[in-house]
Amino acid sequence: MQVDILVLAAHPDDAELACSGTILKQIDLGYKVAIVDLTQGERGTRGTIETRKEEAAAASAILGVSARENLGLPDCFLENSQEHQLRVIYAIRKYRPQIVLCNATEDRHPDHGKAAKLISDACFLAGLQKIETSENDKLQAAWRPKVVYHYIQDRYIKPDFVVDITEFAQTKMEAIKAYKTQFYDPNSDEPATYIASADFLETITARQRELGKIIGVRFAEGYTVERLPGVNNLFDLI
Repeated sequence: MQVDILVLAAHPDDAELACSGTILKQIDLGYKVAIVDLTQGERGTRGTIETRKEEAAAASAILGVSARENLGLPDCFLENSQEHQLRVIYAIRKYRPQIVLCNATEDRHPDHGKAAKLISDACFLAGLQKIETSENDKLQAAWRPKVVYHYIQDRYIKPDFVVDITEFAQTKMEAIKAYKTQFYDPNSDEPATYIASADFLETITARQRELGKIIGVRFAEGYTVERLPGVNNLFDLI
């Protein structure tokens, strides 16, 4: 399956928290989007591998993505190693996206920054023919995405561009809340965590408002780039 945009995320729920408004908007515009989670989030304090899998499936249905899969790399122990690069290269060649969205270059969780570099390097290496990967016992063709954009996560990073997601902010929050074990529930017996605090989801809304103000809209998501993007028409810019 070839998609237009591939979202690569260190953990299930990274994509929903950071860029699901953009995902929803691009799908609404007619583009195909797939999500590949690098780990199963198995070392998260709350929930289990099984519940995270169920929650990711529920969130995917809300978003309407064309595909979602999990590479099963070790949570909290991502490495920019040959082994992990080859797994990510496999996913890039399988979905052959033009655009890759991936983790923030630095963030509160160490996996996020590690994933950013791992994915960025894998995007380049996926275009080298002499690096071999296979799918269903057949060699995959080399494929290099045109661009890599890093979504902004917990820590504030000044964005290089922002995307208006005003129309999709409510559905984004529904997708986030599909991860029922991970976020605040006054009736839950699960241990308290940073993201399960009563006001955590309010900070997501506040960040979207802050970024939206930059371009005069209600809600937006921000991204950083590895190289400057170009436009064909000045009116492409808001």
